Amino acid sequence: MTLKVAFIIWVRRGKDYNNMAQEVTVKTKEQLYRGKPLAELQQMDVREVAKLLPSRSRRSVLRHFDVIEKFIARANTKTEKKKKIKTHNRDLVIVPHLVGLTISVHMGKAFEDIQITHEMIGHRLGEFALTRKQVKHGSAGIGATKSSRAEKK
Repeated sequence: MTLKVAFIIWVRRGKDYNNMAQEVTVKTKEQLYRGKPLAELQQMDVREVAKLLPSRSRRSVLRHFDVIEKFIARANTKTEKKKKIKTHNRDLVIVPHLVGLTISVHMGKAFEDIQITHEMIGHRLGEFALTRKQVKHGSAGIGATKSSRAEKK
């Protein structure tokens, strides 16, 4: 996949500024997974894609391919209606058919939006929606330190 970009490169050739515009070709990085382009992977069946995944993901996809296919169909109908795709299914393996979608994954209390990219293929949805927040400690409570005990009495 190549992208042609034309822009002007200013080169000073004495005092003559003629013929300064040059066309430059910029190559974009092709999205590959295990040596196959993303467009080819999206044309494949879910079970065919499973053969390229690591062992644990492959076994999970082969056992639950019907669940994944139902989720893909549901996601396609939701995107046509321009609605959010919400799920509690954190153990769903990401397949190439989901690349480019934004999925709201439940993280225990609320839903977190996740933009699916080609690097996420083979991982699970729950890996990207963390259930635990970083602890932010406030100030110490009354009686927690020696100075606050004196105030308490």
